[in-house]
Amino acid sequence: MRPLFWCGILIRPTFWRQEERRFIRLVLAEDLISRNITDSAAQSSTIQRPHLIGKLRFCWSWFVAGALLLVFAPPVLLIGSLFGRQDWIYWWANWGARNWLRLSGVKVNVTGREHLDPNQAYVFVANHQSYLDAAPLFAFTGRRMGMIAKKELLKAPILGYSMGFVNVIAIDRSNRDRAVESLKIATERLRSGISFGVCPEGTRAQPGQMLPFKKGAFHMAVQAGVPIVPIALRNADVLMGRGRREAWPGTIEMVMMPPVDTSWVKNEEDLAELVRQVQRMIMTELGIEELSRRPEKATAPQSRT
Repeated sequence: MRPLFWCGILIRPTFWRQEERRFIRLVLAEDLISRNITDSAAQSSTIQRPHLIGKLRFCWSWFVAGALLLVFAPPVLLIGSLFGRQDWIYWWANWGARNWLRLSGVKVNVTGREHLDPNQAYVFVANHQSYLDAAPLFAFTGRRMGMIAKKELLKAPILGYSMGFVNVIAIDRSNRDRAVESLKIATERLRSGISFGVCPEGTRAQPGQMLPFKKGAFHMAVQAGVPIVPIALRNADVLMGRGRREAWPGTIEMVMMPPVDTSWVKNEEDLAELVRQVQRMIMTELGIEELSRRPEKATAPQSRT
């Protein structure tokens, strides 16, 4: 019996070592899966729950934007105006947009620049879900850009004055005739070789949603005879989405799709099809299946007499 006893003593440690290794591997695998799930949940929780840190980062981001405008913009505008060097002002605006994102903890990863002809002007059309959208559209396409913006920005100190120096054209959406005149100015500059970036939803959509596109940017492209480049901005709504008043560090994925020809558009039906085609491309890239309804504007109650 002694040999069997010693045989058991010798065999059992080997057996349990093997089982122990298997158990450790299993625990490590489960821990890795658990961490991945926790990280994903933590990332999505920035969308669902307000956080003090997020609100502080939101305040910090706008403080940085204000500081860049107040400290750097006045001398740059003064020197650029005195020497007639609008390109200096544009360079500063590009630098300011990039550094606002960087100091806000936001990186931009651009894909699809290889689709573009460096000698061709384009209308860049992007979705709009975040305060952050204009900065990558202005500073990361790889070319000198103009922008279409809402007229309310003209009221912002320094920013409103400087917009005209960098081909940012304000649109008065409440006045159709003024809006048409502004688009004519943008179209002439587009013909001269300056590309334009537009968010044709007209206002920020809720995170994960998209509103129907308006036709102004598409009219511009058709009248100027230039292609449209659809751009999908992914993750900006998570970092600083509408209605959340929170900001988070992270990376915006900026996907530039192949240019869409506009020379075939001859009438309003063709234009509507062009709008649908470009919007479908962006929706597909973002994984959005249906358009959301545009929020109705509140109307003042009529007084009874």
